[in-house]
Amino acid sequence: MIILRKLIQFALCFVFLALTNLQAQIIKVTLLGTGTPLPVMERFGPSILIEAGEQKFIFDAGRGTLQRLTQINVKYREIQGVFFTHLHSDHVVGFPDLWLTGWLTGQRVTPLKVWGPKGTKQMIANLEKAFEFDIKIRISDDKASPDGVLIKAEDIEESVVYEKNGVKVTAFEVDHKPIKPAFGYRIDYSGRSVVLSGDTRYSENLIRYFKGVDLLIHEVVSPETIARMKYPTERAKAIIGHHTTPEQAGEIFSLVKPRMAVFSHIVPSTATEQDIIPLTRKNYSGAVELGEDLMVIEVGEKIEIRRPIAKTN
Repeated sequence: MIILRKLIQFALCFVFLALTNLQAQIIKVTLLGTGTPLPVMERFGPSILIEAGEQKFIFDAGRGTLQRLTQINVKYREIQGVFFTHLHSDHVVGFPDLWLTGWLTGQRVTPLKVWGPKGTKQMIANLEKAFEFDIKIRISDDKASPDGVLIKAEDIEESVVYEKNGVKVTAFEVDHKPIKPAFGYRIDYSGRSVVLSGDTRYSENLIRYFKGVDLLIHEVVSPETIARMKYPTERAKAIIGHHTTPEQAGEIFSLVKPRMAVFSHIVPSTATEQDIIPLTRKNYSGAVELGEDLMVIEVGEKIEIRRPIAKTN
């Protein structure tokens, strides 16, 4: 009986270690926000959480980033760094809240690293000046950690911008003119890969970095939804011209052949699956999903998608 019990314990330990090892080889992606500047409750501002091994990174910090992190029980103090694709306000407006409220309530005690295009260091320096009063009073009155509020910002160019503990992050330029530079990012870990397009129109450079990717997360614009919103003609043309239509995205996907493609940063936020997926199917027959806030994609031997059970906005 004792021998049998020990055998069972050994088997359970083996299974636990095997599952832990498998989990360590997965890139976990959580879409924190899939929206645009539109202040709607269904889709918060653009932001994506990437978890690889013990490391956690945020890519863009749109409106509501900290609230979404709180919903999934990830603490700000656990975030190793933030990467910005570009400095449009809808991609950065949630950062001051993430930084300051996260520092105060999340008890962060180490500096935060931030990477982004030219202008990122200046933006961060100006934010530090703008919130100078609050920072001083939180340190003196609330005893918040002086190190926890520090930001180490870096302006980057197209290159490998981070490589540590098996995680490699590569920044590459995309075409979001007149915003230049604007970046997409490729994340590689344990033989798995995820590419985030950032804001872009059809881009050959982007396709080059997409090659061989497991998960491709791409922005999209719905001209039909834009038309229903009755924007002035020139404004509608500008919005569509800065982004990628479903048909164009289908062309990209068919060239790259990812294991899974997911749309995020849905332009406009009110566009539906029916507005986007059928048009994508004109040029692409592979696996594709319309993202939503708090969707989780686990990239391992299989790619598994979990949608939120209920919206908790």
